[in-house]
Amino acid sequence: MTVSDGRPHANGSAEATTSSLLSLDDGDIYVRVEGPLDAPALLLIHGSASSTRSWDPMVPLLTGSHRVIRIDLLGHGRSAKPVDRSYAIPDQARRAGAVLDRLGVERAVLVGHSSGGVVATALAEQRPGLVAALALINTGPRLDAFIAADAAGIGAQQWPPTDEQLRRFASTGFSREGYRIPEELLDDVRGMTHHSLTTSMQATCSYLEQQALPDRLAVLGKPLLVIFGEDDRRWRSSSAVDYRAVPGARVEMLPGLGHSPLLEDPPRTAAALLAFTG
Repeated sequence: MTVSDGRPHANGSAEATTSSLLSLDDGDIYVRVEGPLDAPALLLIHGSASSTRSWDPMVPLLTGSHRVIRIDLLGHGRSAKPVDRSYAIPDQARRAGAVLDRLGVERAVLVGHSSGGVVATALAEQRPGLVAALALINTGPRLDAFIAADAAGIGAQQWPPTDEQLRRFASTGFSREGYRIPEELLDDVRGMTHHSLTTSMQATCSYLEQQALPDRLAVLGKPLLVIFGEDDRRWRSSSAVDYRAVPGARVEMLPGLGHSPLLEDPPRTAAALLAFTG
């Protein structure tokens, strides 16, 4: 499946929006690409129980200067949700790298939200030549920075969750006063299997248990931006200072926002990201 909408960009370069399912060896991965074809590439990686749609409010703020690539990780969104394939972080990272290869991208800035930042880190470890820089948004640096947010106590026999269970699970992802969770984000959780949700979350915990992200990133020598909503209810925002162990790392706190600043305040989040990418 490929849907394309080509048009000229304001600066005269070719621009295209494409959506497709790329068939990899261990499952189909949904990919969406927007922005000028000759612009620097940004790969946006969503967190657990989310999808490419979590980036919808930010993408129009980024495509003026970047070719924006989004993927649904295996088990999420419109990608395959197999029960006999690995959801381990290194395998999710490998698939993300394979997508960039298929698109002909030789260099990209990786932007990960929450556990998407863990996948971005793993990809930088695997393919350092592919990664120009990393930006992590509310990605906990280590496991003991975790506050809460299991699957709301929902067992496999209770799947799919009730609306009340779903909203309770999702509520910790937001802290901005008056913010209303978009229904399509709840649909992303409804569309998962209990296996793909719990296995993906366990994979993140396992990866962080093995080694903290700042320790992994410090040896890579990649430019790093860390953005953190100060009122995060899933990861202690004070833990963001741990990333200062990475030489040259920039850490930006966003007051009044929670775990999902990309949704709670897209302009402020995009401004910090664009200032970093130049």
